[in-house]
Amino acid sequence: MRIGKIVRRSILVIVLAALAWGIRYAWVSFPIITGYGAKNLCSCMFVGGRTEKSVKDEELADSPLTLGRFTVDEKDSSVTGTVAGLAKRKAIYRKGLGCTLINELSEAEVRAQHFVTPTPPVNPDTIAWPMGDLIKDSIPAGVHRDLLQKAVQQAFEETNPKKKAGTRAVIVLYDGKLVAEQYAPGYDLHSKMLGWSMSKSITGSLIALLVKEGKLEIEAPAPVPEWAQPTDPRHAITLLNLLQQTSGLDYVENYSKACTATNMLFKKGDLGAYVASLPLKDKPGTLFYYSSGNSNVLSRIIRQTVGEEDYHSFPATALFYKTGMYNTVPEPDASGTFIGSSYTYATARDWARFGLLYYNDGMCNGERILPEGWVKQVRTPVVSKDGPQEYGLQFWLGKLDEKQPLQPGVPADVFYADGYNDQEVYVIPSKKLVIVRLGLHKFDMEGLLLGVVKAVE
Repeated sequence: MRIGKIVRRSILVIVLAALAWGIRYAWVSFPIITGYGAKNLCSCMFVGGRTEKSVKDEELADSPLTLGRFTVDEKDSSVTGTVAGLAKRKAIYRKGLGCTLINELSEAEVRAQHFVTPTPPVNPDTIAWPMGDLIKDSIPAGVHRDLLQKAVQQAFEETNPKKKAGTRAVIVLYDGKLVAEQYAPGYDLHSKMLGWSMSKSITGSLIALLVKEGKLEIEAPAPVPEWAQPTDPRHAITLLNLLQQTSGLDYVENYSKACTATNMLFKKGDLGAYVASLPLKDKPGTLFYYSSGNSNVLSRIIRQTVGEEDYHSFPATALFYKTGMYNTVPEPDASGTFIGSSYTYATARDWARFGLLYYNDGMCNGERILPEGWVKQVRTPVVSKDGPQEYGLQFWLGKLDEKQPLQPGVPADVFYADGYNDQEVYVIPSKKLVIVRLGLHKFDMEGLLLGVVKAVE
């Protein structure tokens, strides 16, 4: 009798523990699932021009996203996500701004925002590359056409049916000329695709423009209102610290659990303000820690520096249109600040043009866009208490990613904009190369790089 009572109590404890775990999981994780799903379905459809089915079959096909139910409203260009009727999240599309996840502000407040966004002043189809999309069919001397085509084609071959890479676009520039371009079925030169953390490299470039204008100084304390008092230990954080990922803020970059990163992207309406509110964990400038939070503080600084009247047109008029990137859409949070860490959609050609700007040392079409010496500084490794890092100013350096050493055959001068699941813009000055890869999952980037480098040797 006593044993039975112990067993029943044990079962009750287990059931209650499981129930508590389930409630906590739902409370913490469901808003991330619904926020991620609603936002990405909205953007892929209304910015990327894709079908609802294709997005659900690809971007939203993996667990735990399959727990979500996502409903598209074509009339008001929105997507709503729920899990078993809980954790409702809605993302709305606005022309010129892309999609925004409704958080902390009401939908009415967000829709009432009136931002000036520019319209491209030209038709790229009528202008020659690189400022436009007219391409002359010629392969310059020094490029082995067969080897190049083989390397690009292999990027689309699925060698492991259980772990598909889903490459959607590859572009290769040699000495500024577009020498290879291929797309997966359903995608073409007009398809806008998400760069994920390649957005950080764009954010760093916009900071560079303001440095060039004398409106910001990277060695000065970052102009963040929350850190303005000299007695605040965060006052010591410089703009350079944010660019180099050495701010020391108590921020966790982990998307497999609930933490500051997922709270920021999927639960907050003003991402930069949220990160600016965090305390210090380490002394600024001493420890390298890759953080999307730093990039969103930078994005907020750009807005405050440029001013409300010009801010939402600033990326286009100051950077995109000057480099031929007429099909690039940075998306804002609910407060209206561009999400400088993660959400920029652009065509593969526009991503290639961005790489070309850095290949050309910040020059484009005879005009200096980036400050003189900026690209050199971008390519200078961050030095922290752990030694030199393979990271510059919002760009990665040398390695294929932060965990892999440089592979034999990959030139040591490579630097690149890198996004989740191997969204990549590689620049290899010594080989006159810019290489773009966009896709659904992680990919053998090493194989593509080695193949393309071999084709130009």
